[in-house]
Amino acid sequence: MKVGGQHFRTIWLKADDDDVVQLIDQRFLPHRFVIEEVTTVEQMAIAIREMHVRGAGLIGASAGFGMYLAALGAREKDSLDQHLDVAAKQLAATRPTAVNLAWAIERQLTSIAEGKTAREKIAIALNTAKQIAEEDAEHCRRIGEHGLHLISQIARKKAGKPVNVLTHCNAGWLAFVDYGSALAPIYAAHDNGLAVHVWIDETRPRNQGSKLTAWELGQHGVPHTLIADNTGGHLMQRGEVDLVIVGTDRTTYTGDVANKIGTYLKALAAKDNQIPFYVALPSSSFDWKIRDGLEIPIEERGADEVKHADGWLDGRHVEVHVAPEDSPAANYGFDVTPRRLVTGLITERGVCNADEKSILELFPEHSP
Repeated sequence: MKVGGQHFRTIWLKADDDDVVQLIDQRFLPHRFVIEEVTTVEQMAIAIREMHVRGAGLIGASAGFGMYLAALGAREKDSLDQHLDVAAKQLAATRPTAVNLAWAIERQLTSIAEGKTAREKIAIALNTAKQIAEEDAEHCRRIGEHGLHLISQIARKKAGKPVNVLTHCNAGWLAFVDYGSALAPIYAAHDNGLAVHVWIDETRPRNQGSKLTAWELGQHGVPHTLIADNTGGHLMQRGEVDLVIVGTDRTTYTGDVANKIGTYLKALAAKDNQIPFYVALPSSSFDWKIRDGLEIPIEERGADEVKHADGWLDGRHVEVHVAPEDSPAANYGFDVTPRRLVTGLITERGVCNADEKSILELFPEHSP
């Protein structure tokens, strides 16, 4: 993805110092473009927990680099393995819903265990972190290619009129290392000359749609319109949405989808209006152990995110109160969309139905 004409990924090693991980601090977008430097696993845990970085794939990549930083931090200690176990628990506790987090940590621990010396373990951790990031970007690129076919089919029927896609939250470049999941097919369609327009839910309470999705689509020149979260059903009723594409933080191997709170309501509206509802995800976002989506742990965040709003005024970041201070608030970060409401899953290996048989046919290595 390009920002001001320059290519960026969301996370990378500093060009002249492999001991430093650089990332885009998304808390300041869209008004400031800030690059944060992270040198310890403790700093990476804070970055994940406090959402300097967010999104399924990027959380996984950040955890991968976090484990590398943990290995670096323990290189002078006798108890490197013990230090890594502590770091793994520290990172795993930051965001419970995104399965990419645990997947990346476990992959690092398994790989590092092959090393005999501290130097070997550090080298393995570095190589594994790089692999996780590269695979994430490549898988998202392929998701874009497979999703492009779906948009192309609709475009042919519309005879040149824009294909209207509704998305929820941010599952674009900023949520992964590059390309994105839900937005990857949209970028591919735009880059291939197809007329496409995106309806962007604002995504309260943290407003990832208005702050992040609108910004990155604008950077890429994709036509889009920001809407309040509850507008989607109205647009669907009036034929102004051709398909819905969302991302996911965890999808069961049976096809139940956990995504940003409000996704379930969009799926219900799409079903009622016979509009295709697709979920785009790399295979690292599948949970190969959980069968029922209601078993997925749902993150509950602080009430202040609901009761307050933040933005920029005269170049300053400000926070304002939007609810009575003595009113309690519940802040569930995700909901679960049952497989019966999902038209299909767009993965790096192709598009499949949201059911156990179809998913395991695409990923037979996970068959029992």
